[in-house]
Amino acid sequence: MGWFGSKDWNIIGIIFERPDLYRVNGNRGKGSNAVTIRDNVKKHPRTIFWAVFDQKGGFIEGGPAAGGDMIAHQLLQRLIREVHTNQTVRQVLAVLEKGDTDKAAKAMEWAGYPQKEVRREDLG
Repeated sequence: MGWFGSKDWNIIGIIFERPDLYRVNGNRGKGSNAVTIRDNVKKHPRTIFWAVFDQKGGFIEGGPAAGGDMIAHQLLQRLIREVHTNQTVRQVLAVLEKGDTDKAAKAMEWAGYPQKEVRREDLG
């Protein structure tokens, strides 16, 4: 492909670790490798949401993934609305955009995690 048709994507996967912790995994891919990475991220069993960004941080495409049913529908909808502006996602994208590495991951900081339930026994 020519200069203007070549893919140079940053692919983000929001991975379920536990109910109060998701991980932001990022990969930079070029050409057909970018498509392969995107497809693998979408199919990973713990990927809640996937997204593709260009090298300027612009959102190209994304959506719920194979692990999207691991969290409540309301949480997933909130994540979809907020993922492109999430601070952790932006930090991972910044690392990938520099080009020093083609992989980056970080625990996701997010105000949308479900509140931990407090049981009567735990109150003393």
